[in-house]
Amino acid sequence: MQYINLGNTGLKVSRLCLGMMTYGTPKWRDWVLDEEESRPFIQRALEAGINFFDTANAYSAGVSEEVTGRALREFARREEVVIATKVYFPYNDQPNQGGLSRLHIMRAVEDSLRRLGTDYIDLYQIHRWDYETPIEETLEALHDLVKAGMVRYIGASSMHTWQFAKSLYLADLRGWTRFVSMQNHYNLIYREEEREMIPLCIDQGIGIIPWSPLARGFLAGNRTRDKSGETARAKSDDYAHNMYYQDADFAVLDRVIELGQRHGVTSAQIALGWMLHKPGVTAPIIGASKMQHLEEALAATDLQLGVEEIDYLEEAYQPHPVLGHK
Repeated sequence: MQYINLGNTGLKVSRLCLGMMTYGTPKWRDWVLDEEESRPFIQRALEAGINFFDTANAYSAGVSEEVTGRALREFARREEVVIATKVYFPYNDQPNQGGLSRLHIMRAVEDSLRRLGTDYIDLYQIHRWDYETPIEETLEALHDLVKAGMVRYIGASSMHTWQFAKSLYLADLRGWTRFVSMQNHYNLIYREEEREMIPLCIDQGIGIIPWSPLARGFLAGNRTRDKSGETARAKSDDYAHNMYYQDADFAVLDRVIELGQRHGVTSAQIALGWMLHKPGVTAPIIGASKMQHLEEALAATDLQLGVEEIDYLEEAYQPHPVLGHK
């Protein structure tokens, strides 16, 4: 496994980050694995050298954090792993149960620490932009968490570039802790982040840890135009159905499949290999519900693609509306 600094920080993370949304309870989503089924994936990831694990308080309504914490305590030493989690999404429709107010952030971080069974969170991220809370309130609360030792670094997730630039500017202006990472929506069939967000991150030394590098399985080649597929997630994932499935998306997928056949690897490995070649990308967040998925992702870190092959994969891309900010 290769390791890389997270942006301009001294924190070293593996080139792959294991996304923990797949692990928790199927009561939340029918494609989620329960704790017993999840443990082999976490153990194998650690054995392969992955030290970076990303969850969120919203995943499986908190159960994902519990599963993550118990497994990492059993299979690794705390100082050997980088635990990332997120805050924003509410559990219910009652006031103050979500968002990025000081009140909710302070309550949410204590709950996450308890569920994870740890004294500190390595990377604490805002899961989305909160239009109802001044960003100054959010940034100061996050800064206080860092100064209190509850959080080591802070990061952000999908938002408009102007919002992220404003956050960085205000942090510098007020002397608050800066965001060190951007967890954005980025893959071969959604490349709108290349217009502004990724150049900003490169310029500012922000680590990029894209979510959905396989477009929720689309780039693995297990989706069909009638919005069905081989897996339970392929058939029931309305979120993906609303974001992808344009004719141009399938045109890109055809090239991914073709190049995979040339290299003797899977479509998923080509899609991950492409991303690992892209400037600024620190560690794609991978999901794995079958051990084969994890092994393929691990092998993709060694895949070499030429400039002409990368151009070939990108030629069929068509612009998309902004997706993934909500």
